[in-house]
Amino acid sequence: MNLLEDLKFRGLIHQCTDLEGLAKKLAEGSIRLYAGFDPTANSLHIGHLLPILTLRRFQLAGHSPYALVGGSTGLIGDPTGRSVERPINTKETVEAWTESIKLQLSRFLEFDHAPNAARVFNNYDWFASINIIEFLRDCGTCFTINYMLAKETVQSRLNQGVSFAELSYMLLQAYDFAFLHKEYDCALQIGGSDQWGNITAGLEMIDKVLHKKAYGLTMPLVMKKDGTKFGKTSGGAVWLDPQLTSPYEFYQFWLNTDDADVVPFLKYFTFLECEEILEYEEALTNKPEERAAQRALAKEVTALVHGGQEASTCEKASEILFRGELHLLAPDDLEAVSCGVSTIQVDKREKMTLLELLILSGAAPSKRQAREDFQAGAVYLNGFKATDPDLVVGEGQRLHQAYAVIRRGKKSYHLVKFQ
Repeated sequence: MNLLEDLKFRGLIHQCTDLEGLAKKLAEGSIRLYAGFDPTANSLHIGHLLPILTLRRFQLAGHSPYALVGGSTGLIGDPTGRSVERPINTKETVEAWTESIKLQLSRFLEFDHAPNAARVFNNYDWFASINIIEFLRDCGTCFTINYMLAKETVQSRLNQGVSFAELSYMLLQAYDFAFLHKEYDCALQIGGSDQWGNITAGLEMIDKVLHKKAYGLTMPLVMKKDGTKFGKTSGGAVWLDPQLTSPYEFYQFWLNTDDADVVPFLKYFTFLECEEILEYEEALTNKPEERAAQRALAKEVTALVHGGQEASTCEKASEILFRGELHLLAPDDLEAVSCGVSTIQVDKREKMTLLELLILSGAAPSKRQAREDFQAGAVYLNGFKATDPDLVVGEGQRLHQAYAVIRRGKKSYHLVKFQ
């Protein structure tokens, strides 16, 4: 199937300003397209993966993807999806976040040695030198206040109030599209469905100022079947930076995908072929207990973000933890596990009992509860059921003389590192 057919199969086309016209444009040859990413933190999170991977799909099909980091728009703040105005960050903070995000984007797109090489832009590079009077005269006259207030992103904020700064965000993003179209012949902007109003504003400016034709395409906002926001956990966002979300935690997020979500996520977030995805869908129907689709999803996405070696390590550690065969874990694997489970450090000379470690690690809230857990057979040490709360966890009871994995119940893992 061609690119648009593949995007349709994957459910990645939510809206398009002119799908037939875009199909003809793509058939004529390579085009340039872009997606924007505002630096609202020092890392992107998995909510950004859909536009990033869609840019990659276009590049693999022979087109040139541009990633625009909003060094200027990040100073203003997009009202989209917000009930209150975003906090204003300093210029220095936004600059640092912009550089961090530019580096992250380079992992997913091919920037060198390709005829359709990707590029990263920072819109501060052109906004910094723009005269405010010229901007209002040339661009502010493209839109009426009625047009701007009618946009859904603004409508949703009218009751709470929207500042002039956030109202102007639409003008800034529209100018980005017009600038990239004029200077680099960028014909298409993609983004989440919540960006539809900003994308179409850019098309209006291109039409009125440049008298040219361009296209806009949005992808669906990803929500889990239970209605909760995708990419959030009880601990917050799932980040692409391994220092903020460890590869093991990242892997576990995808592995725990609900059956109702896993096939759409395979389509959205992996580059598996159509036939492979349909096979996983069939396996999910016939043998859901094997969770083959979830395991494939976790490994594929972790490999995309953190590399194949990290994905294999996470897969191995996860399977061993699940089977309880902790004695098979190498020190490096245990270190990988330590990034994803509750971990404490203890002086290796300490002679502590299992009961004391249970309390210290947070596995049990009290000695009374811990003793009840022992009586119920709910405590495991290094994969084996533990019955003696007074067992001293010396070197002989440790993995590689330096680790102890305590499990309480079925899923509560705690790692003790003796150093």
